Amino acid sequence: MQPRQTARNALLALVGCCFAHSASADLAWVSNEKDNTLSVIDTDSLTVVKTVEVGMRPRGITFSGDYRYLYICASDSDAVQVYDTETGTLLHNLPSGEDPEQFALHPNDRTLYIANEDSAVVTVVDTQERSVVGQVDVGVEPEGMAVSPDGKWAVNTSETTNMVHWIDTSTNELVDNTLIGQRPRHVEFSRDGSTLWASAEIGGTVHVIDVDSRKEHKQLSFKIPGIHRDRLQPVGVKLTGDGKYAFVALGPANHVAVIDANSYEILDYLLVGRRVWHLAFANDEQLLLTSNGVSGDVSVIDVDELEVIKTLRVGRYPWGIAVQP
Repeated sequence: MQPRQTARNALLALVGCCFAHSASADLAWVSNEKDNTLSVIDTDSLTVVKTVEVGMRPRGITFSGDYRYLYICASDSDAVQVYDTETGTLLHNLPSGEDPEQFALHPNDRTLYIANEDSAVVTVVDTQERSVVGQVDVGVEPEGMAVSPDGKWAVNTSETTNMVHWIDTSTNELVDNTLIGQRPRHVEFSRDGSTLWASAEIGGTVHVIDVDSRKEHKQLSFKIPGIHRDRLQPVGVKLTGDGKYAFVALGPANHVAVIDANSYEILDYLLVGRRVWHLAFANDEQLLLTSNGVSGDVSVIDVDELEVIKTLRVGRYPWGIAVQP
């Protein structure tokens, strides 16, 4: 082979590798509740690559098991919208009940549990049949929603009742309640399903609950020099898959707390944008992205270094984040 041809082949191989890397980048989808849009971030280049128009006041968002379909809580449209990420089209709306805010998809990749804030119920939807299969009465102003990794439990928080509600997914019946701090907003299971982390916004606390007993195991509170305790309002929670860290978004305190998930020691507070709301991992948990509602941006945290490495402007009042590998 001639030297010139060899060089050309090497160049083509290099270009091919670059394209392959780009194609494998995660995409982070961010709901902008005051713009009625989603911003799409390439997590390799850390740039916004697309904006998608959706229904009114999008908040909670989550992917189907194969990451093709994105479910969107269009709260003021009283609908859960289904967006096809391959064709770039909104396919249809699912019945959702009034004012859907957060939801969680069962591991069966079919059953969606939706918190309906205005009507004090959790609506259970079959995403394939596009039908409501049940409604569960819970506390006042339900918001947080999670399903356990084994699919046994659907868990909801009620902001006014200050409870975690335990729904048996085999019967879709409420079987237990756990009283926690004031105005619980978000719930997150550990990867092994043994614990549930629940944030209480007005209480300023995070509650770690033993799943087997459904009893509180540990309560965490926060203190940042120079920030009044009333501004320390925990909302989003994310746990690393290896069980090492828990990250908690502290709302108008504009920080993310870093917690040792085993000892419960608070290791650090990371300064991010204004009114940090929800969190999502990207790039095999190398990055943590935060939605900062008031500043209209997303902060990017290097998980290994525990430092903020970039801020990206998105739409008005970013709320939820879902990552597509």
